[in-house]
Amino acid sequence: MTEKTRYIINPGPKTPVHGMRAAVTTDNAIVTETMMNTLYAGGNAADAVVSGAMVQAAVEPFMTNHAGLVTMLYYEAKTGTIHQLDSIGAHASGLPPFKPVPPGMGGYSALPPSAIIPGFMPGMKAIHEKFGTRPWGELCEDAVYWAETGHPVSTFEHGMNVFGEKFITYFPGGRDFYQPNGYFPNVGDIFTPSGMAETLRGVRDHGPDYMIIGPWAEAFVARGNDLGWKVRMDHMIETPPRWVDPLRFQYNEYELVFLGPPQAQGFFTGVALGILKHLGIRDMEPGSAEHIWAMGHALRQGARHWEYAHDEQFFDVPRDAVLDDSYHAHLAKLIRGSRPKVDLSDHIRLSGDSAASSGDYLSQFAGSAGRPRLAKHDEMPPTGSCEIAVVDAEGNWCQFMDTLQGSGIPGQVVAGIPMVGSHATFGHLQSSMDAILIKGAKQRSVIGNTLVLKDGQPVFSAGSPGNIHCTLPQVLSYLLDFKLDPYAAVDAPRMLPMSESRTMVIEDRLASGVVEDLNKLGVRVGALPAYDYHMGSFSVIARDEASGALTAVADPRRCAVADGILAS
Repeated sequence: MTEKTRYIINPGPKTPVHGMRAAVTTDNAIVTETMMNTLYAGGNAADAVVSGAMVQAAVEPFMTNHAGLVTMLYYEAKTGTIHQLDSIGAHASGLPPFKPVPPGMGGYSALPPSAIIPGFMPGMKAIHEKFGTRPWGELCEDAVYWAETGHPVSTFEHGMNVFGEKFITYFPGGRDFYQPNGYFPNVGDIFTPSGMAETLRGVRDHGPDYMIIGPWAEAFVARGNDLGWKVRMDHMIETPPRWVDPLRFQYNEYELVFLGPPQAQGFFTGVALGILKHLGIRDMEPGSAEHIWAMGHALRQGARHWEYAHDEQFFDVPRDAVLDDSYHAHLAKLIRGSRPKVDLSDHIRLSGDSAASSGDYLSQFAGSAGRPRLAKHDEMPPTGSCEIAVVDAEGNWCQFMDTLQGSGIPGQVVAGIPMVGSHATFGHLQSSMDAILIKGAKQRSVIGNTLVLKDGQPVFSAGSPGNIHCTLPQVLSYLLDFKLDPYAAVDAPRMLPMSESRTMVIEDRLASGVVEDLNKLGVRVGALPAYDYHMGSFSVIARDEASGALTAVADPRRCAVADGILAS
C-alpha cells in the first residue's frame, strides 16, 4: 500500500457538498482533485474540464481513453448562451467498417467493434480554443504526472478489468498494457500505463495536434494499415468537432436542454417525460406501483423514438414532431387506455416468471453510451464512459462526457493509448449507436449531457455513464416532478424500460407490497442489485434559486467524488 491509496473511493454511500460558489463532481477522486486545483489556479469551467478529462483517461483506462469521443453542453454565463460540442469520431470515408477482432474470438462474433477515427483530442482542442483561459501545457501537467507515476487500483477498476479480460488482452499489446507482469494489478496496487506518459508529454509540449496530425496520429495510421485497415492521414481530420444547436424541450416550469441530433438522448427523454406529464406523474407516490407502471411504459415509448435522431447535415430530422406536446398526450392516452380492468395476479402466478429469468430483460441493458448489453458478460466487449460536471465562480456551467466507446482500433494500444473501437451498427433504425458511412457524418449515440433551466437560468445539470438512455428520465423526474433533493434523486432506485414480456427490472429497494401491486397490473418484476453500477454514476449539480449556492452530488453506485469552493 502507498500514500496514493487515499484516492481509492469504492462504490457506496457518498456525501454531497453544499453551499458552494464553484462545484465539481466526477467519477474519480483524482480527477475531481485536478479540476479543483485548476479552479483554484484561476481556470474556468472549460479549463477544468480539459485538465480533468486528460487525467481521467490516464487513471481510468478501463472506462475511457485519449482516443475516444467527447460531448459537452456549456452554459456561457456572460452571454447566457448554451453551446453544444459534438466530437464523436467518424468512420473513415470510402472504407468499409474494419473489425480486426476475428469472428472466432470467443463470444465476440455477435457484435465485434469497428475501427473509428478518434474524437477525444480534437474535442479537447476545440474546447480549449473556444473557452480556455489557462495555457494548454499547464492543463496537461497532471495527466503526465499520473501517467508517469501510476494510480492506485480500486475494487471497481479490478472488477472491470476482469469483466473485459477476453477483449482487452486478446492482442499482445493489450496484454502488455493491462497485465504488465502477466496478471491484472490487484486492488491497492499502483498501475502505471506503459508508454502513455511519453505520448502525453508530446501532447503537453506540442499541443493536441500531436495526436491529431502529429507523431501519434502517424503511428495510429501505420498500425491500422499493418492490420489491413487502409486508413490515411487525411482521414484523421475529415470530420472535425462541431459546435451545434442543442435540443430544447419545455417541461412544465422548466426548460430542458439536451444534446441535439444525431445524439438520441434528447428524443428519448423528451418523449418519456412528455408522456409522464400527461399520465399525471406529479400526483403519484415515488416508488409506488403506479409510478413504476407509468415510468416503465414511458421509457418503452422513449426507446421507440431514437431512430429519428440523425445527422441533420444529411437527413431531415423531425425535432418538433417528436417533442410535440399533443403527440405526447396521445401516447399517454394509448397507455392509459390499455390499463388492465381486472386483477392479473393469477395470470402472473400461473404463467410464472420464466420470461423474467430467461434473459429477456438483460437484453435491455446498455453500456455507458447505450450499446445493448448481452445476457452473458463474457460475450460483451468493454463499455465505459466518464461524466464530469463543473460550475465555476463566474457561473459558467459545463456537463461533459468522454468514453472509450468510439475509440480508435479495437483491442490495439498505440504508443501507450489503449482503444476499444466503435460499438456502432450501420443503418439500423432501432440501434442506439448507429453510423452512416458518408463522409463527414456523425454517428448516433445516447449520451445524456443535460442542463435544466428555470426562468432562463441553470438550476440543475445531470449526466451519467451506464444505461443513460433510461436512467436520465428517472433522475430528472425525481428532481423535477417529485422535488427530491439532489442526492435523494440520484440515490433513488432506477429501472429498465418495460420489456416485451411486461417485465419491470428495478434495483432491489422496493417498498413492501409494491411487487404485489405491480402483479395486479400484469407486470412481472425482476430484481437488480440494490445499487447496480450498470445503472450509472450520475454527476449532478444543483443551484439554489434563492441563494445561488451550489450543491454537487456524487453517485453511490461507483467511485464518484464531489467537491467545491465554499461561498463566502
